[in-house]
Amino acid sequence: MKELRLIITGGTFDKHYDEIQGKLTFRESHLPRILKQSRCTLTVEIEQPCHLIDSLYMKEENRIVIASSCVKSPEEKVIVIHGTDTMVKTAEVIAKNLPADDKHIIVITGAMIPYALENSDSVFNLGCAVSAVQMLKPGVWVCMSGKIFEWNNVVKNKILGVFETIH
Repeated sequence: MKELRLIITGGTFDKHYDEIQGKLTFRESHLPRILKQSRCTLTVEIEQPCHLIDSLYMKEENRIVIASSCVKSPEEKVIVIHGTDTMVKTAEVIAKNLPADDKHIIVITGAMIPYALENSDSVFNLGCAVSAVQMLKPGVWVCMSGKIFEWNNVVKNKILGVFETIH
């Protein structure tokens, strides 16, 4: 068993620029390279339970698969890399699928700008999530832009492009 499980689902975090099509697409995840570049010393298991997908196109079945991966994880510390548009919805599905006495600490994070592009927030958000998952109590959390939110007290402000506490 590793110290940390990273579940990759897609989202802006892992998009690549396709020069031929002139749009952002998915290839392989950037996470192995980011972990190496960041000199992360935790032992990490990387899991990709489904095809990389933009969260706007994610269906309920995808969210159930992600939740199942979290619940079944032998590692108690879990980070889910997810698209920012619907990460709160997936956080809700995960939280509602956790048994009452579950010991998992699940942190969901993503990026507003792909890792492959200049000025990406992906490495910062991942670093914050790695720190957060080691310090939080069991439950489901959203970690974006240096802030940590309870899954049921966060919303994405699509006008400002930031996550905010609801109340």
